[in-house]
Amino acid sequence: MQRMNVSMKHTAFLFALILLFLCSCGSIRANDGVFYVNGNHLVPIHETDIALTKEVLTIGLCDDGYARVDVQYELDNPGTAKTVVMGFEANAPYNDDVPFSPQGIHPYIADFTVNMNGEKLAYMNAVVKSDFQVDCEFQPLDLKTWKAYGDVKMKDGEDLPHNALLYSEQADSLIDFSYAYYFVAHFKPGRNTVHHTYRYRMSYGVGRTFEVPYWLKPAMRWRGGQINDFTLRIKATNTAKHFFLPDSLFSASSFTITEGTGKMKKVNYYDESCTEFTLRNGIVEWHATNFKPLDNMTIQSAERLNYDHFILGTFYDRSDNYMPGAYMLELEKMADRERILRNLPYAHRGYIFKDKKLRKYFSQFWWYMPDADYQPSTEDFTAREWKLINEHQ
Repeated sequence: MQRMNVSMKHTAFLFALILLFLCSCGSIRANDGVFYVNGNHLVPIHETDIALTKEVLTIGLCDDGYARVDVQYELDNPGTAKTVVMGFEANAPYNDDVPFSPQGIHPYIADFTVNMNGEKLAYMNAVVKSDFQVDCEFQPLDLKTWKAYGDVKMKDGEDLPHNALLYSEQADSLIDFSYAYYFVAHFKPGRNTVHHTYRYRMSYGVGRTFEVPYWLKPAMRWRGGQINDFTLRIKATNTAKHFFLPDSLFSASSFTITEGTGKMKKVNYYDESCTEFTLRNGIVEWHATNFKPLDNMTIQSAERLNYDHFILGTFYDRSDNYMPGAYMLELEKMADRERILRNLPYAHRGYIFKDKKLRKYFSQFWWYMPDADYQPSTEDFTAREWKLINEHQ
């Protein structure tokens, strides 16, 4: 990783790519914004020259607890060449016992790459003050003054309440902090392309196997306050996922299943209209032009939508975070409990059961998608699925 000293006038523009992420109990903030340098602050502004003409955002929901993000941008610079500092802020993990990184390297971000106009860019890291507002300042911190969880006692002798805070004895105050990734790029006149990829640990917790919040609103800082052509793709590659999204952000057009097997339906969640998806080895896509993201999105696993059918009505997710014990007590009363649990991985893959009782049982659940071409096989069974089968012989 290259280290760089960046000094720019206050008129230099910055633009933020990406992500705010909290493991276990948190969120991900991601997308491009625009900033300028004011001393050692990154201050959001509204870009009057460069327009975000196209964005293709692909989020892969995987079984290892990580999401894969691939974002491709096209931006139009109608003026002369311009030097730009690009970066992103990744919020410190909350409620997770990981050591603080004074180098500014996030413990749950991996395989980050960024290319601009076909050129791979080097990047550097810092620890910055975090602000959960879209329009905020990212302030590099003096780590001689600010100490991390586990490294310091507060004046009252108590430990810091959690490890996503820093404490200054001098100021006797607490602040949220983030890890910043940033790099120098050069905008040429006309069309510019930016492509970045990374993977990060998804949030999870009580009532949800995964949660992927993603900030879209910072894109409104570009010229015109919109993404001229926006495509969202959510992928379940070599697996199946069950999730939902609020409709308020996606009212301009409809979702479509472009690959694999899947289906959608409208549901209400706490009186909010949402779309529920079940997707197997496929892609669901949403497209809009002149998109003004007035809110941010969160992809949430859909267990909480199915309280009426909690006896195995909850989708069986192959990921390491999934805990089927939540409905095991209800199954204790069922004579076919062991057979149902042993066959759950096959139902998850769309097997059409010859046994009438099993076929009737699994067919009652919306997420079950029969696949006449599926031949029963254990080749792709996960360690968790083998554990489930072996425990219920």
